[in-house]
Amino acid sequence: MIADNIKSVTERIARCCEKAGRPRGSVQLVTVTKEASVGQMEEVFHAGARDFGENRVQDALTKHSAIGDKVKWHLIGHLQTNKVKDAVKIFSLIHSVDSLKLAQAIDKEAAKLGKRQSILIQVNVSGEESKFGIAPEETIDFLKVASAYPNISVDGLMMIAPEVDDPEAVRPYFRRLRELRDKIDEGRRAIRTLSMGMTNDFEVAIEEGSDIVRVGRAIFNDQ
Repeated sequence: MIADNIKSVTERIARCCEKAGRPRGSVQLVTVTKEASVGQMEEVFHAGARDFGENRVQDALTKHSAIGDKVKWHLIGHLQTNKVKDAVKIFSLIHSVDSLKLAQAIDKEAAKLGKRQSILIQVNVSGEESKFGIAPEETIDFLKVASAYPNISVDGLMMIAPEVDDPEAVRPYFRRLRELRDKIDEGRRAIRTLSMGMTNDFEVAIEEGSDIVRVGRAIFNDQ
């Protein structure tokens, strides 16, 4: 049952927070609904989920038309500039900003809607060519420029860890992103949010300071 899976994931998050000496409510669960039907999304909503994560703008538009704004919508997949107009209309938080061109396009469309769009900068901590994101060493300069755009709010950093069997193997990547965030904070460019950790590794991510975990398979895998 989806409701049982949501409860299980929520309890695992709470235990991780306790283990890490963090408040139970300090980690936000984004339920990844990219492969879920509208019916499954309604079920997970009634089980308590209030943040839905989608990979593709077009899919999100279809689901948004059925479900509406009773939940917060998160874009967690790669965003192309030609999809920005639609993305800004529905997403509360865009996790995957990986170029200044994209940030500028978001700023422009947000201005048209009278909206200040919250974004995260996607950082390619592992350096894998298969992953989107800017290099860690480029982040501070990127932030200086992006923070000047009046219609976007740079709230933090996002990463996708390498796919490995042992979650402990990706701990150094999570730690590196947290250390990068802390370094940025020391420079008085306060960005707090870290979006890192998925079904296979979210517990390690929480121990390393994640504020948002993106979980789909652990919730929908039996459906």
